[in-house]
Amino acid sequence: MNPYHVRLYTSGEVLPDMTCRNFFHSPALFHIIERTPGQKPYMAVATDDAGQVVGHMLAIVRRRGSLIPPYLYTQGRIYGEGDYEDDQNSEEIFGQLLYAMTRKLRRKLCFYTEFSDLSRKMFGYRFFRKNSFVPIGWQEVYNSLHSKSPAERITDKMHERIEHVYDLGVITREAENEQEVRLFHRLLRRFFRFKPHRLPPPEELLVELFKSTEARVFITMYKKKIIGGCVCAYSEGNAYLWYLASRRKSYPHLHPNMMTIWHAMNWAWEHNYAHFCFLDVGLPYPRNPYREFILSFGGKPVATFRWFRFSIGWVNRLVSWFYQE
Repeated sequence: MNPYHVRLYTSGEVLPDMTCRNFFHSPALFHIIERTPGQKPYMAVATDDAGQVVGHMLAIVRRRGSLIPPYLYTQGRIYGEGDYEDDQNSEEIFGQLLYAMTRKLRRKLCFYTEFSDLSRKMFGYRFFRKNSFVPIGWQEVYNSLHSKSPAERITDKMHERIEHVYDLGVITREAENEQEVRLFHRLLRRFFRFKPHRLPPPEELLVELFKSTEARVFITMYKKKIIGGCVCAYSEGNAYLWYLASRRKSYPHLHPNMMTIWHAMNWAWEHNYAHFCFLDVGLPYPRNPYREFILSFGGKPVATFRWFRFSIGWVNRLVSWFYQE
């Protein structure tokens, strides 16, 4: 193993120069998280003996809390395995970045750390195991946009439903100003209220993403009311649906989730993105209605792992026993 040097950064002012292709591990997202209350970025950077950056990984630490039921803890979240130079052994560098990041978050009393959306199911397997991470079988959904248009991948019945809802006066478009973003955030918070496994983002994060060139906020409207919306990020030629919410119980006949995803997917296709990826398709239950809904857009289910590590030893051992392969 090459003797890479790893350093962790918590301030954007001292970040070294680095080549970035992955938005989820970029200085741009680091600065966005830095300006968002309730969240803190940690960037692990690996350099070679010449001082050149060969790889880096961004972790987002978020505070989670509630009054009913009462709880407060912090969670570490990493999307993907990081960003690496093409001529480097990315898995070996990842192992050193993972070790440094795990030690740091453990010292910060981060209750648990979660890795998702890895490029390959078995990427970094031995390094995750070495650092006491627990693999949980998951399923992700990717929609290919480069061979067929979204309209060619859905059923005739779904196409008729979409056209019918359009005829009723529903429209989806990009948010035009911060006020619309803040109104969508209110809807998002209400939508996540009774979903304890999902964490609504701070309002400031949506505003920062709205201002970013690497993200878009779409809103679905009916009679001048926002009934749905989503946040998409764009990285390495792919589109990622990050957050999605709607008033589907108030307007079930208008299918706001369907209309929002349909517009976001077509926007990505029109702008020549290769894939439309869903960052969260729900918990890994055998029967998941939300995942089945996502698959109705013609996407491909992909079996993968999400990796978890709890800072409390007996909790981590219990989870490891429960999800043993």
